Amino acid sequence: MRKVSISQAWDETRAILEHDGRLFVSVALALLVLPSLINGLVNLKGVSDSGGRWSGLIVSLLVTLINLAGQLGLIRLALGPSVAVGEAIAHGIRRLPIYFVTVLIIILALFIASIPFGLALQALGVPLQRGTPVPDSPPVAIAAILYFALILFVVVRMTMSGPVATSEHVGPIAIIRRSWELTAGHFWRLLGFLVMVLFGGLVAIIAINTAIGTVARLTLGPVEPMSVGGLIIILIQALLGSALSVVFAVMLARIYTQLAGRGEIHASVPNSGT
Repeated sequence: MRKVSISQAWDETRAILEHDGRLFVSVALALLVLPSLINGLVNLKGVSDSGGRWSGLIVSLLVTLINLAGQLGLIRLALGPSVAVGEAIAHGIRRLPIYFVTVLIIILALFIASIPFGLALQALGVPLQRGTPVPDSPPVAIAAILYFALILFVVVRMTMSGPVATSEHVGPIAIIRRSWELTAGHFWRLLGFLVMVLFGGLVAIIAINTAIGTVARLTLGPVEPMSVGGLIIILIQALLGSALSVVFAVMLARIYTQLAGRGEIHASVPNSGT
């Protein structure tokens, strides 16, 4: 079992972004910022009719697919050897169908895994009919905690699915199996990485959004759909979310090179060894 150093991955991420940051910015602007901005504008209109809701859902799905392709393109840039921005984007688009099917399989597996929890709750007399509110009770709380723990476990074990889909030309089942193998024995370290990057990043984004929203209301008036303040907030959200996605993608790529024993990119910063 190979060792994994989150601090080494962070050092390499900083070195890569400092050296080739403009390449990652180009991919992020094309496949993360612009689609997210369009999605925010479409869903900011607050259309209440069913046609508007369906158009919003379709746009959100398309933006999600483009964002996934962007993640794969960013990982490709971070894995090396060096490629042009257009080639990285094309690579992400080519691998998108395989990766999307992989994600669907994982979601389907989690849905199937939820069935025993529902059957157990029904056996304990907890009503689960549609339209009936789920009561607050110890069995429901225990089932929710256990199912959340299962989701968390699967998410951690699938953290390498993106780098595998990018670097290894295999199908969805092989991607899942490979990610499971690479993450074996590294659960707690990878869980800490996810909490550090995602939770910490989301807290920072929420704090910045709140501050910007307050300033926008004080200087530009109420933040309403299609107002100047609303557009500014959407733009800031797209930029912050994309910045977090870039860091996350590069970190994933560098952790993958450790777990897979690949070192195409040698960061210029020293290894801190933790």
